[in-house]
Amino acid sequence: MKKYLTGTAMLVAMSGAHAQSSVTLYGLIDAGLTYISNVGGSHLFEFQDGANFGSRFGLKGSEDLGGGLKAIFQLENGFTLGTGQLRNNGALFGRQAFVGLSSPYGTLTMGNQYDFIADYITPFNINGYASVYAGHMGDIDRISAVQLPNSVKYQSPVFGGFSFGGMWSFGNVAGNFGQDSAYSLGVSYKNGGFSTAAIYERIHDVDIYPYAQFGVFNFLGQTVATRNANGSVNDLFYTTPFLVEKQTEYGIGASYTRDKLTLSANFTSTHLSSSTGSATMNVYEAGAMYFIAPDIAVLGGYQYTTWDHTHWHQPTLGAQYYLSKRTSFYANVSYLHAQSGVDANQGAGFYSLPSNSNTQVTTRIAMIHTF
Repeated sequence: MKKYLTGTAMLVAMSGAHAQSSVTLYGLIDAGLTYISNVGGSHLFEFQDGANFGSRFGLKGSEDLGGGLKAIFQLENGFTLGTGQLRNNGALFGRQAFVGLSSPYGTLTMGNQYDFIADYITPFNINGYASVYAGHMGDIDRISAVQLPNSVKYQSPVFGGFSFGGMWSFGNVAGNFGQDSAYSLGVSYKNGGFSTAAIYERIHDVDIYPYAQFGVFNFLGQTVATRNANGSVNDLFYTTPFLVEKQTEYGIGASYTRDKLTLSANFTSTHLSSSTGSATMNVYEAGAMYFIAPDIAVLGGYQYTTWDHTHWHQPTLGAQYYLSKRTSFYANVSYLHAQSGVDANQGAGFYSLPSNSNTQVTTRIAMIHTF
């Protein structure tokens, strides 16, 4: 008799060990039309998908192990509807991929996971919910929800409205435990219609594309772009990123909901340092959402951003119309005004290139379907 089960036989045996398990297939599709007033000096009208809410599909599941203990997993893919290609640098499950255990004492997971900025601060980014182009400048503070790879994450249960968590992302570099590593900490409190949260995060060895993300010509003491006599720009870090040796961030947010109205605000402070210099970006945001009818919401607000003697102003307005719980339409407009000498750029540089002036307007109308 064989002493060990084969891999296939073991999987079959394990799958039948506990009957109380579930697997769910889910997804979201965001598709519509976008107009940008100035992209390198020209208007842009385009089909764009996965803008406000990244198009995705995924699998998640759990198995009851008894005594309140559950095995859980989630695998989530990001894709481009217009071409069918994968997002997240072509990763099959680039949005989320983790496995772990859930118990009355908290949840411990391992894999490619969102940090506590995504969990605790992003929900207060109402302007970004109204329009992806109103996410914080350059997305340097990761407000759009960004993953930490090779991570171990703990999330506590709720104690009287309080919860907390921490995670460590391994760099997996031999001989240098700190290189490419990161950690994220967060605490949250909820009581009725009031919610608040705070985070602290540190990341080592971060790739930045300064002009594409911020529209700036100097970054951490170094020239990163130049303007030609004809007005065109030479982006010196268009294909090769600028390496930031250490990124440190703290943030806080709060919201209050009463009846049809939600008020929200957040503040993030992100410090970047490299061998050529250091600087801090501060983002101040306030916004609101109001349901004028059970199926119609209007939302928007204002952001003010400072960075190394530079500043930006950005008001945003949006509306959402819900045809059902699974299907909705949204429309928005966002205006960005940068300090003179900085090329305005909304959408973190990933949805469009910067304007060739210090202003840029974006508008979008789109459809969302979830399953």
